[in-house]
Formats: sequence, C-alpha cells, structure tokens
Amino acid sequence: MSRLTSPAAARNLKPITEKLRGLLPAQGTVLELASGPGEHAIAFAREFAALSWQPTDVDPDALESIQAWRQDSQLANLRAPMSVDLAQDDWPRLVEADVAAIVAINVCHISPWRVSENIILGASMKLKRDGLLAIYGPFKRGGQHTAPSNANFDASLRARDAAWGIRDVGDLESTAEACAMSFRAWHDMPSNNAILEFRRT
Repeated sequence: MSRLTSPAAARNLKPITEKLRGLLPAQGTVLELASGPGEHAIAFAREFAALSWQPTDVDPDALESIQAWRQDSQLANLRAPMSVDLAQDDWPRLVEADVAAIVAINVCHISPWRVSENIILGASMKLKRDGLLAIYGPFKRGGQHTAPSNANFDASLRARDAAWGIRDVGDLESTAEACAMSFRAWHDMPSNNAILEFRRT
C-alpha cells in the first residue's frame, strides 16, 4: 500500500486541530467524511487520543492510503477506513448510530450541492443530541465572497465542474433547519476559510 500526501493538509492541519480542540467532545466516536489521503485522520487520532476516529472516503486510492498511514501509525483509536459515497442518500446506513461528532474538511466546494445536503441530513440521523457537525472550507456570507481570492477560486472550481463551487452559509443553515440541525457559529480560519459549527437539536 502507498501513503499519499496532500500539501493542503499540511498547511491547514495546525489551525484546524487547535479549533477542533475546543469543539470536539471529550469521548466517543468521531466520523470524518471524505478523509482523503489520511494525513488529517492520523494527526487527529494522535491529538485526540480519548476519541475513536473513523475515517471514510469513496476513492479507492484514498482508502488504501488511509490504511497505509494507519498501519504505520499503530494508533489504537484510529479505525479502519470505510467506503462512504456522500453523493448517495443512503450513506448513513453504513455508519453506526449515535456518533459524537462529524467532521468534513474541504468537501462542500469540490462536490455537487447534493453532497452538502447529504452531509447535513446524515448528521441529523447519526449524531447524538447536541452532537457536533464541523464543516471546514471557504464559504460565502449573504451571497458574497469573504475575499477576492475566494471569488477567483470559486470561478476556477466552476470552470472545472459546473456543479462545484463555494457554498453560502445561508443555504447550509436553511438545509440544517429543515432536518433537526442548528447552525451555531462561524469560526474564522486562516486563508479566508472557516469552520461552520452545527449541532443536532
């Protein structure tokens, strides 16, 4: 098996870890959606040793990479990766009930809008009461980009795939309200990114 790396993961790991430290519960299972190569999963499992970390992805190469990182790390609280396709409405059936938190990093803007909807809907089905859904990435507020660089990035995403693009926090909040989730906070992050904090009501 080959371990893959992502430059973006190395850049954003420290600030995301620091912010999650104040948001994640003390114990329980954390479901990481679209984990990619697995660098985040390794670092988070090491940092939050009292939590059981469940990485997922739909890409076979990513799943193989996660497993390779996992075998090398020998972290007891890092579970074997699961194949989860967020484009499928029934993805929650693959996951155990009552997870303590769900984390999705850099997913919403490089996938169709349906994936963002399915993340929030799935969280409403699987999270414990007041459980955390943390979504990281670039977002718009009130239909406006938070920086010119984000506007340029959005244009480049849509040029690659018309179904991709930076999502508006208002649309995510409306989706959450429709399925027993509440938007609690926008947490500013470096490079014009944010962590959106949702809770199961």
